[in-house]
Amino acid sequence: MKTIKGGEFLIKEVEANDIFISEEFSEEQNMMKEAVIEFIDREVWPKKDRFEKKDYALTEEMMDELSEMGLLGVSIPEEYGGLGMGFVSTMLVTDYVSAATGSLATAFGAHTGIGTMPIYLYGTKEQKQKYLPQLTSDTYGAYCLTEPEAGSDANSGKTTAELTADGKHYKVNGQKMWISNAGFAKIFIVFARIEDDKNITAFILDYDKENPNGVTLGEEEDKLGIKSSSTRQVFFSDTLIPVENMLSERGAGFKIALNSLNVGRIKLGAACLDATRRIITESAKYATERKQFKTAISEFGAIQKKFAEMSTRTFAIDAACYRTAKDIENMVDIHLEAGKSHPEAELLSFQEYAIECAIIKVYASESSQFVSDEGIQIFGGMGFSTETPMESAWRDARITRIYEGTNEINRLLTVGMLLKKAMKGEIDLMTPAMEVGNSLLGIPSFETPDFSELFSEEKSILANLKKLFLMIAGKSVENFGMDLDNHQQLILCAAEIMIEIYIAESTILKAEKIVKMTSEKEAEGQIAIAKLNLYNAVEKANSYGKEAIIYFAEGDEQRMMLMGLKRFTKYTNTPNVIALRKLIASKVIEGNKYCF
Repeated sequence: MKTIKGGEFLIKEVEANDIFISEEFSEEQNMMKEAVIEFIDREVWPKKDRFEKKDYALTEEMMDELSEMGLLGVSIPEEYGGLGMGFVSTMLVTDYVSAATGSLATAFGAHTGIGTMPIYLYGTKEQKQKYLPQLTSDTYGAYCLTEPEAGSDANSGKTTAELTADGKHYKVNGQKMWISNAGFAKIFIVFARIEDDKNITAFILDYDKENPNGVTLGEEEDKLGIKSSSTRQVFFSDTLIPVENMLSERGAGFKIALNSLNVGRIKLGAACLDATRRIITESAKYATERKQFKTAISEFGAIQKKFAEMSTRTFAIDAACYRTAKDIENMVDIHLEAGKSHPEAELLSFQEYAIECAIIKVYASESSQFVSDEGIQIFGGMGFSTETPMESAWRDARITRIYEGTNEINRLLTVGMLLKKAMKGEIDLMTPAMEVGNSLLGIPSFETPDFSELFSEEKSILANLKKLFLMIAGKSVENFGMDLDNHQQLILCAAEIMIEIYIAESTILKAEKIVKMTSEKEAEGQIAIAKLNLYNAVEKANSYGKEAIIYFAEGDEQRMMLMGLKRFTKYTNTPNVIALRKLIASKVIEGNKYCF
């Protein structure tokens, strides 16, 4: 299996054998998957109504049970009380734990991600030995970063840390908000500014409600969704933190915050996944039973279209999540072989694939909202009722577009991080961008290509979409240079195209690999999903590409680039989209569940 660097999917061709898919889980991973599903089905799904009634104690109780199963430290080394498994296994557990309710998904994700990983990735040996065994058992973590005036701009926090006269403690004063797990956490990662430092600093705080040490918790927030996820404000008044509890070094907090979010973003993608599978399954069961005009509504084309698009997005999330997870795991192994410690190897690997992590966060969160919304629509009036699981799924999904960085911020980051890689010489964008520009001046070939092999045309179109992105990005940099940041709508157009490329490529390669593992007949649903997803991607790329070109080009240059856009988004054999949707939907309806 060949591993490419982060962002290189835009300039390199990737083969199906070079990616990992969830159908390749090991026996151990499949056993873990079944154990988590059994737990969710037995303990969590039947109690959904309690989660919707702000039963915070239930969330903590379920976290205790996950702790007993050893799932709070899947990727933490055994020496610190964890299971010491790879990142794919971490994603797998996140995926299936998150199936039934966003309340538990949020508590689990906040604890195992941003509540634990800063200590694992940046802590000293002594800090790890002290805190990680607690965090992998029955002591929960919270991440205190966001403030009333510091959301997306995390480094603008006003919370202060002042060294005491005896030099033994930092005295922290300030306010944090939207802190997940605050109601039952005992270990807080706290970000504060020392004196007039440019960047914030991170600290580990032990919290004991019997001896609060100047810490006051606000009331539980009354939220749209994730009702039983503990979310409170945290106030610090002369709170003392030992100097040895500083994480990394002074001023490293902003770096810690950003790199912790890379992990959180891809895990958020996984956390959306099984929830969407279950929504489709519940919708399929309802649609086959619900009759209108003496016909099951599952037989109506309008409903079948919904099942097709819902399933396509879910399959695509799966493809991108596990592809990237394995790339990260492989990169960890490469760094370990080069002599890096395990935390260093993981940190460097998460940084390497930060672009892909942001892409997955955006696509998965928006697809989760789409699937839950369509679930409500299939249930009709009943979908709007709390008696069905659809409305709570819709409300729970809404927050995923906000936390771990808003989707707007993440879109801007994808392009910004890519251009930074290019400027540092880590990835060569200019050479292929210039080749695309030169190709626009040449005469296009009028020969009919041979697309007889499965996915041959789809891969050709993918290559053209990459050319489209390079054309847009290259011209944007050429026109605006360092001022590009002031053209956010243009950056968003480029980001949309980049997202569609990565998701479409992941989906096609996953479907192709399944065909190799089975047969075209057995995988006809997955083939249809890959083709439908690409068609949707091409339509979006065409729209956003046109928007960008008209913005930054005029006259003959604009006409030439619009001709290039037409060339790069053109099918030789346009797929029968309605037939594809019918085929996908038939698989869901026949199986009475999400079956891909």
